[in-house]
Formats: sequence, C-alpha cells, structure tokens
Amino acid sequence: MLELRNVTKQYRVGSRSAIHAVDDVSMTLAAGEVLALYGPSGSGKTTLIELIAGLKTPDAGSILVGGRDLQKMSRSQASDYRLNDLGIVMQPSSLQPGARAIASASMKLMVGRRSARSRVEPLLAELGLGDRLHHRTEQLSMGERQRVLIALALSREPKLVLADEPTASLDTANTRQVLGLLRGVCEARNMALLLVTHDPEAAAFADEVQELRDGRLGDRRLDARPLEAG
Repeated sequence: MLELRNVTKQYRVGSRSAIHAVDDVSMTLAAGEVLALYGPSGSGKTTLIELIAGLKTPDAGSILVGGRDLQKMSRSQASDYRLNDLGIVMQPSSLQPGARAIASASMKLMVGRRSARSRVEPLLAELGLGDRLHHRTEQLSMGERQRVLIALALSREPKLVLADEPTASLDTANTRQVLGLLRGVCEARNMALLLVTHDPEAAAFADEVQELRDGRLGDRRLDARPLEAG
C-alpha cells in the first residue's frame, strides 16, 4: 500500500549547511498492517508525514501509495488522493469549539449534510460515541474528542491512515482505549495505518516498530507487543 524509496528532504537556513530532516528513508507498509514510526521530537517524523500526505515534495527518492507515485500526480489528483485515499488523525486540540460531534466527524463527506451525517453515524457508534453524537466539543472528554477525529479520518474509507502523535494529550487509559479502537477499525477495513509517536507505550500497539532518529531509520528495531486495553 505504501512504499518509500530512498526518500530525502533537506532544509537550508541562512548560510548554514543543509539540515536533512529525512535522510534516505525506505520502508513499506501493507494493507491491514500497523507500523509505528518511533522517535524523539526533531527526528523528522512530522516531515515524513507531510511528504506522505503530499504536502511537501521530497528532494530525492519516491513515495508510492497503491502503486501511484505522488510526485507524478497532478494538483487535482493530489487533492483527490488526500480527500479519498488518505486519512489523517489529528490531535484533539484541532476540533472546532462549539461544533457537535457528528458535524465534526462528517466534514470530509462532501455529499450533503443529511447524507454525510447518516454515513458517519455508524462509525461514531462503532467508536463508542453513539450516545454523544450531538454533544459539543466542550462536552466531550479528551478521549472522546480523539475518537471524533478518528471518525473524521476514516469517514471516506481511506486506503492509508496517518496518525501523527494522536495520543499526545491523552492519559494512559485513554491512550490504550483510543489506540485499540483505531487499530481495530483499520484492521476490519483493511486499511494501512502509520502511527508516528515518541511514546514507547503507544508504539508498542503496532505490528512493527521502526525507529527514526536524525532523519534516518536506525538499524535497531523496537519490539512491538500488543497494548492491552484498560
């Protein structure tokens, strides 16, 4: 589903030498698989997410999603990719204050208000929010807000899901619950999930964990283990 081939992205600040935010990274991610990209702040994780989302262009290498090269897409094709084939799980702070849960979760379904909400309602119920559909952002816990954002990311049945530090503002109990739900829904729909995190407990929820440090994938691989709920 996702293949990175020797991807490099560098930045130059003033007269200083170039900084390699992503340095010759290669990886693959299959449909239905959960891969955690683990590393500290400043390791290049967010830049890599932006490259996979087509928001930035690599200086070298190629990124293929479903066999399609992102760099060869037209602007309209790239927009269609981000809308239909890609789901991005954001952090709870990105939810609009005052918005109702069902409205927030159906924003990507640009097919009419009634139809959009009826399509996303079963997904919200599957995520445990069946009785919270009309609660506003301020009435939801942090864990519930994150589940609304998972519903938003998955609402168009994407092939690839990117989650950039999705549990950064959650406590341990909510982290386990949210990640368990996210993994379960992605597996049931055969979606590839790339989880980007600096939290080793969150990383342990994946099938495979790769470590990114200073823009490079290290030789060391972290042992992934099931993250128990509760």
